[in-house]
Formats: sequence, structure tokens, C-alpha cells
Amino acid sequence: MDNGSSSYSRYLAGDDAAMGELVREYSDGLTVFLNSFTNNLSEAEELMEETFFRLAYKKPRYNGKSSFKTWLYSIARNLAIDSLRKRKGYKAVSFEDCTELTSDINVEEAYLKEERKAIIHRAISNLKDEYRQVVHLIYLEGFSNAETAVIMKKSNKQITNLLYQAKKALKTELEKEGITYAGL
Repeated sequence: MDNGSSSYSRYLAGDDAAMGELVREYSDGLTVFLNSFTNNLSEAEELMEETFFRLAYKKPRYNGKSSFKTWLYSIARNLAIDSLRKRKGYKAVSFEDCTELTSDINVEEAYLKEERKAIIHRAISNLKDEYRQVVHLIYLEGFSNAETAVIMKKSNKQITNLLYQAKKALKTELEKEGITYAGL
């Protein structure tokens, strides 16, 4: 049993502090993941809160067929899709507007590092929604292809193909910015 499932079980048994553990553990990653659907950080945060609200008050049954994190992200994905269906238009917020600069000893090196990150995030944000989501889940969240398939409700083969196409599209976007990366 992973940490999330044990915390959720404790919460269901009456330990309210366990929900706080879940929120601390998963809220940031969920927010970034949900932002790949909404392109709006405020709305992504609301959907993240709605995900935890659903856990706290509706108490869905976790059956253990996948990891707790995969199950939780599936709930969040479904909420995001429902939200997108309900609204007609939305205003996009670029991912680079949401990053914060860190202070390093070498200011120039820190600036270049942040600039590269901004270019990569901008390139990712220019990808199709599904490409952006698969890249986020696999490379930023560390999900396996199988877990990503569960979250995105696709087969493993579809995820493999989607990831291949996403990497190809990301390489094209990065080349537009003047960055070549042999690993893509």
C-alpha cells in the first residue's frame, strides 16, 4: 500500500489529519497537471480543491487496481474534462507566467537556466492538449506509460504513440526557439 492509499484509508477511518497529508503530498502536482487542461492557474487550483473536496465528502472507493496517485489523477482529469464541457471559452495563462525565479550565487547561470526552462515550458504549452498532458504526466510527474494510460483512458500502445508524436512536436517547437536536443 503506498502512502496515499494508507492516508486515504486512515481518513476514511476517521483520522482528519490524513486528508491534510494527502493535500500536502499531491496538491502541487495536481495543480500543474490540471493547468495542462485549463491553461488557467486559478481554475486549475479550483479543480485541485474540487478533487480533494470530492475525496473528503463523497468518499469514493479506492479499489487498489492502480496506484493511489494514478487513481487521484484520474479523478482530477475527469473533473477537468467536465469543467471544460461546461464552459464555452476560456482565457489562457502561459506557463512561464507561473514560474518563480530562484536566487543562485551565479546570477547569470541562474538567469540562463530559467530562460531555458521558460523556453521549454513555452514549447510545451504550444503542444496539442493531449501531447502536453502526456509529457506532463510522464516526464514531470514520473508516471509510467501504464499509469498514464489509466489516467488518460487510453491503451498502452496509444500512450506510446502519443508520447512519440508529442516528443516529435516538442522537438519542432524547440527548434523554432533555436534549441536542438538530441534526446528528443
